[in-house]
Amino acid sequence: MGALGDIVQAMGSAAAIRAHHPGATIVLLTTRPYAGLMRQAPYFDDVWIDERPRDPVGLWRLARRLRGGYFDRVYDLSTRQRSALYFRLMRRPLWSHAGPEWSGIVRGASHRQPDTRERGRMHTLDREADQLRWAGIPGPIPPPDMSWAATDISRFALPPGYVLLMPGAAPHRPEKRWPLAHFIELARRIVAAGVVPVLVGGAAERELGAAIAAAVPEARDLTGETEFGDILALGRGARRAIGNDTGPMHLAVVAGAPATVLYSAASDPALTAPRGPDVMILRRDDLADLAVDEVAATLGLPA
Repeated sequence: MGALGDIVQAMGSAAAIRAHHPGATIVLLTTRPYAGLMRQAPYFDDVWIDERPRDPVGLWRLARRLRGGYFDRVYDLSTRQRSALYFRLMRRPLWSHAGPEWSGIVRGASHRQPDTRERGRMHTLDREADQLRWAGIPGPIPPPDMSWAATDISRFALPPGYVLLMPGAAPHRPEKRWPLAHFIELARRIVAAGVVPVLVGGAAERELGAAIAAAVPEARDLTGETEFGDILALGRGARRAIGNDTGPMHLAVVAGAPATVLYSAASDPALTAPRGPDVMILRRDDLADLAVDEVAATLGLPA
């Protein structure tokens, strides 16, 4: 029920839950942007879309559907205020205490993970592993795997050893973006070293991709042209992926791409950064202060 990075990082927990309940019917509740991707996952028997209603009628309909599923257990990997609301909605009837077993932090949960200060300092993967331990899944929890979603990207006809650049981030979080001029200069240096920079992002990043491609014609601009599975496949073949703290970077890392992730003061990599065998985190309170030289050094390209 969170952003793309949350979805990616939850896949290890999803695999562990599936293994712990091999004969169960498992339903995932997620939001519309990720439903198609999650329907490909081997961990779920069904995927329900949460339209996130706020009006009384919408909430009543959602409560009726959730209770009508007659679930035996819920794993709340979101642990947000909204999922705490769903804990109350799933009681049958609403004023009773009858409802499914619940793994999460909400008060009254049958398998409650203590909501402590220590939990608040845990990385997402460690926090979920601890939550599952409280629910009787001892671990170890496997790392996230999304190989099942990778697509055939031969249509892009990319050269070997390209570098993925992801200049975007959430539109409402401009402070999480390394300056466009820095990405342009980095792309120029990549080209000067004889390597092709490949620009990736959603439809909202098309303007950024076009600006970089206009300044560096040798770059391949794929912004707005890729699905989630394409980014996974692109990550497999990349020499390195460089980008802001954004969901597609999580996809590239889980696919195996060496990565350099750029963080500002807007988020804490100790809590949310993608994990992999070769992931470098570069952080400045203001990303405008992060020099191109420092980012370019992580590529290992000739000067």
